[in-house]
This record gives sequence, structure tokens and C-alpha cells, in this order.
Amino acid sequence: MSRYVGAIDQGTTSTRFIVFDRAGEAVATAQKAHEQIYPQPGWVEHDPEEIRDNTLTVINDALSGAGLSAHDLAAVGITNQRETTLLWERSSGRAVHNALVWQDTRTDALVADYVHDGGPDRFRAQTGLPLASYFSALKLRWLLDHVPDARRRAEAGDLLFGTVDSWLLWNLTGQHVTDVTNASRTQLMNLTTLEWDELLLAAFGIPRAVLPRILPSSGIYGTAGGVLDGLPITGVLGDQQAALLGQACYEPGELKNTYGTGCFLLMHTGTMPVPSRHGLVTTVASKLGDAAATYALEGSIAITGALVQWLRDNLGVIRTSSEVEALAASVPDNGDVYFVPAFSGLYAPHWRADARGVIAGLTSFATAGHIARAALEASAYQTLDVVRAMEQDAGMPVRSMRVDGGMVVNDALMQFQADVLGVPVLRPRTLETTALGAAYAAGLAVGYWQGLDDLRANWAVTQEWRPSMSVERRDALTAGWHKAVGKSFGWA
Repeated sequence: MSRYVGAIDQGTTSTRFIVFDRAGEAVATAQKAHEQIYPQPGWVEHDPEEIRDNTLTVINDALSGAGLSAHDLAAVGITNQRETTLLWERSSGRAVHNALVWQDTRTDALVADYVHDGGPDRFRAQTGLPLASYFSALKLRWLLDHVPDARRRAEAGDLLFGTVDSWLLWNLTGQHVTDVTNASRTQLMNLTTLEWDELLLAAFGIPRAVLPRILPSSGIYGTAGGVLDGLPITGVLGDQQAALLGQACYEPGELKNTYGTGCFLLMHTGTMPVPSRHGLVTTVASKLGDAAATYALEGSIAITGALVQWLRDNLGVIRTSSEVEALAASVPDNGDVYFVPAFSGLYAPHWRADARGVIAGLTSFATAGHIARAALEASAYQTLDVVRAMEQDAGMPVRSMRVDGGMVVNDALMQFQADVLGVPVLRPRTLETTALGAAYAAGLAVGYWQGLDDLRANWAVTQEWRPSMSVERRDALTAGWHKAVGKSFGWA
């Protein structure tokens, strides 16, 4: 049997290829960033060809850098930024427009029209999702309405829609497919049937001919050519569902939080979807082969790590992102300064498209250190709001939180997170849990790993932060945060 499994991790700001061994340890990796395109305020785009080319580059770089070839891999999985929407020609494979990124808010007016006609939860029973610019359906609708001749060509089957996984699969294997986790983020798939819903397609004006075939998260997708020539692609999950799998959260109530460009919390809820009454979304967690699909409650936070980048790139208060921890530590507390990073509205649990970013509580006492500290603490406060909503929806308390993503190397942030949550925060041995989850899905499909017990055995804690803040102090800080959040509403 081949020694390793590979994973393509196509994220919001970069693309990586990571090779894992049977213990879930990375043995090779390469990464390449891609351009963030901002044509107008609130519009966020990526170049699909750049993403495709970067993917091929990092695969080659990771393999060659470690002295490996495709023959050393048993299979490859894909995990991807979700909701980001692409449209390309069937005949040439050429994208007809830049990808509309999940953060893009150009469909806000469309959202308002749909909300006016049926309320924000008009499609929640079928999809688990509220109406929001976040999801793919209205992004695709915008492309069909604004790219010249796109609707006619889509109806004729000449154009193909996909999220990033579908785009990569098309370029690697020639197959037009997606998996249930990515399909569940389009607002076009029925959560119960796991199929495209004709009533939803009609409501959003989407021709069925443009849609990919929906497959399980672990299974045979196709055989790759090029640098992966002859290798099967056997696992696909949206990035946050992949992290849930990589974090070994397989039982109801188990919870992970990924700190990246945004923050994404998922709680496993078992084989039945749990409807949310507190501002979360219900989503597919995974479908591993012929096993029943499992579901999760999710809270998505738009801006966390991106706020640190903003401090670096827009304000220049730090030169590198890693400097933010030291700057925040230069002051003993936040000085009553709060930063609500509602740059593109607030996602879960508020779902306020009219919110915009505010820095509240400024006095002449405030320094760059206080602003840096408030920026870091914003990630923890937003996470707290989502966890409390999850506890109410699931009817069970959160007893610990597993964490991953780029920001979890920040010890001060993780300690503050444990303090405001009041529960332990656990960092696993392998931080690349998103790519690892894609590798797990791929490896399960070809027997590289035999089952979930093999995956559980790979998970281990390397650091744990326990709450040390008094309840009184925690309550005072969170009250200030919620006051600042209220000030962000109604700007747009």
C-alpha cells in the first residue's frame, strides 16, 4: 500500500498541498497565496485561473520538495473555501467571471427582496440557512443576470456552476461534481434528501443544467491527470466540515472552532439536522461512503484573523501579523476599548447586514496596544456569542472547545478565549486539521484508514487553556462587548 495520503486545502487567501502519514502527521507541504480583488466596497473576488494554477504549483512543490511522487500517495482529498461561486464554460473550461467570494456582499439588495417577500427564514426548513449574501444561490443568480448571455448559455448546458471544489475537480478529473457538505452551503440543496431541490431552483431562478452532481464526502470522484496522474480523488469536504472531521468530533455535542480569516464553529449533532432558533445554521457535517449523513450546527464569523491583517495592511500599527500578540500584551487590559469588526455585516448569531465596524470606548488614554488587544479579543467575544447560541439550540452545555487554525498559536488569545467561555480550550497535536480532514475522507474511501476509531487514535491534545478569570470580571467585559455590538447596527 502507498505510504501517504495527500490533501489540497484551497482557502480564502492561499492554497496548500499537504501530505500526511498514517498517524496524521504532515510529511510534506507547500503553500501559495493568491490575489484578493476588491472591485467595489463590499465586493470580493478571486481569479479562478490563478487558483487552479496555484493548486498545480503547490502539489508539485510539496511532492518534489519531499522527494515524493504521485505513486507514493494512496489517494488525494480536497477541502475548500465554501460558498465562493464560479461559473465556467463546459467546452473550454474558461471561467466567464472572477469567482464571487463568500465574503462578497453585492447581493444584499437581492437578499432584501427575498426577505421582503417571505422573511429571512423563508428557506430555512429546506436548507438550514437564512437568507444572506453569504451563500451561493444568490451569487450564482447575480452571475446569471450580469454576465452577458450567461443565463441562456446556462439553460442550454454550455456553462457550469461550482464552488471551488467543483472547479478543482473539473480541472483535475474532468468531472462536474461536488459533495454534500459544499452543496449544503449553496442554499439549493434539500437537507433531508441531499439532492438539488426543484422548488429552491425555481425560487432562485437557477437552471438545473448548470449544477454539478452531488456525491458523498468520502468516495470515488474521479482519476486525476497531470501532476497527480492516475491518482484517485476520493474525499471532498468544505473547509469547516473537514476541520470537524480532522478534529475527531464524531459524537453529538463535540465542538471545534477554526480561527482563520473568519471564525467557524461547528457542533456535531448526529444523524438528524437540528433546526436553529438562535441565529445559527444547520449544515451537513459529512457523509462517509454509504453511511448515513451526519449534521452540525454552525456559527460563522466573518472577520477574525482578517482583522489582524487589516491592522497590518490598512493602519500599519504592526509590520507582520505575528507582532500583534506583543503589541496587545503591552497593556494590561483593553482599557474599555472594544472593536466590532463588522466590515461586511455581522454573521452568526446576529445576521445583521446593516452592521459596520466600530471601535467603541476610545478616550485619550487609549493606545495602539489597546486597539490591538481589542482586535484580538473581538475573536473571543464573537466566539462566545456563537457558543451560547449553540448551547440553546442543542439543549446541552459546551464542556470544552477544540481549536485549530492560524490564530491558535497566540497563547494570549487562547487564554482569553477560555476565560470568557468559562470552559477549557484544547489545541491538538496536528494544527492542520482542515487538510487532515480532507485526507481522512480520502483515505477512508480507499482503506488507508479502516474507520473512525483509527482517526480518533490520531487525535491528541498538546496544550490546554483553563479559565482563570472571575465570573464578575467576565460578566463586566462581555456586557461592554454587547453594548459595542449594539452600536454597530444600522450603519448600512
